[in-house]
Amino acid sequence: MSTLRPATRERVAEIAGRHGFSAAAAEVMLAAVARGRGAMAQFDHPDFGGAGQWMRGGMTMVGDMFNSALKARVEALCADLAGIFESEPELGRASGASAPASAEAAAPGGAWWPAGLPAPESTGAQNDVRYAWFSAPRRLAIERAGRVTLYDTLDHRIAGFAQQQSGTSTLSFTSQHGAVDVDRLPVVDAHGAGDARGLGEAKVAANATGEAHDAITAIERLAELHARGVLSDAEFAAKKAELLGRI
Repeated sequence: MSTLRPATRERVAEIAGRHGFSAAAAEVMLAAVARGRGAMAQFDHPDFGGAGQWMRGGMTMVGDMFNSALKARVEALCADLAGIFESEPELGRASGASAPASAEAAAPGGAWWPAGLPAPESTGAQNDVRYAWFSAPRRLAIERAGRVTLYDTLDHRIAGFAQQQSGTSTLSFTSQHGAVDVDRLPVVDAHGAGDARGLGEAKVAANATGEAHDAITAIERLAELHARGVLSDAEFAAKKAELLGRI
């Protein structure tokens, strides 16, 4: 960030050295943290394993997704840089960030997702598609051409989205299980934009059979990760029990 004060640049360099990153990489990350108002960052730099995302209190994803040491260092770096942003909020203006009055205002076009959902952890838009992810209720809302579809995200902790440019408007996301096509998630409900309000748990219960099928699919994916050594026996058993409890 070329607008950093000398004292701030020195502070960033000290934090970078403490976590084993270059000062230039830390300045790139500070700009990303500032754009996320100190609560999240979407970044892309070789020092961080390429593209990734950090969310305060949520999932951190790095390009080298199985490098836990790198992920921990990135997480610690972002937390310290968020402290700089909190003491110097003017960095947000320098990075081009705006300060939304609410989570609804942060979404493109305002609150377009179904009523009754909490504030989203992540919102965004690509071409003619926009999305909002709600981690606590495990829901993902996607609007395409004025039509809102609500998905169950199962046990996925979503880090970033990508849209294929082939004209198919296929949307995928990255989670702890790797890259996943949105179309593989179970649909909870689908409506036109004007009909997306008032969604209740009754409709979720009506899809119990579909959720059971998707829970089994998720268990199969976990089994693959367990076989590759990504998940320990205890982690696999815990996640399997959690998914079976939803059937």
